[in-house]
Amino acid sequence: MLISIAGNSKKASGFTLLELTIVLFLVGLFSVIVLPRFSHIGEGELQHSARRLSWTIKYLFNEAALSSREHRIIYNLDDDTYRGMILETDGSLFSVERIPEEIKLDQNIQLMDMTVSGRGTFSQGEVTVRILPSGWIEATTIHLRGADNQTLTVVVNPLTGHCETYDGYREF
Repeated sequence: MLISIAGNSKKASGFTLLELTIVLFLVGLFSVIVLPRFSHIGEGELQHSARRLSWTIKYLFNEAALSSREHRIIYNLDDDTYRGMILETDGSLFSVERIPEEIKLDQNIQLMDMTVSGRGTFSQGEVTVRILPSGWIEATTIHLRGADNQTLTVVVNPLTGHCETYDGYREF
């Protein structure tokens, strides 16, 4: 029981040691979670280009399976572009409806080279990769280079169309 005598009541102000400890703990916890996300700020364009390429490959893979039509992705290593195409029964190619005719990599990002399983490594010209309606794409390893000579490797899984991205130049 607390008895207050008039004129002698003192209200405590400020924070207790426990409250300060909890706040410092939470600030430290948030720092551990958030700061590693900012360590890749310089890699933004390179990572973005790799994600966009991976999304395009997976989209074309799914479209080929759903439409029962062969699709192709055509890389232009000289212009650092790629595009998705659909193969008609008469052998002609036309653009995929939801993908721009040609996708240019972000500024200062280059298609260094690419390896297509069974066909070798290419560092210039156009390279066509087939995506069959049966749910298979030619196994492909793509190397991207950023303005600061940083490299990423994008590896396409032939059975799922899923892409894995690795830091650095890797050969598979």
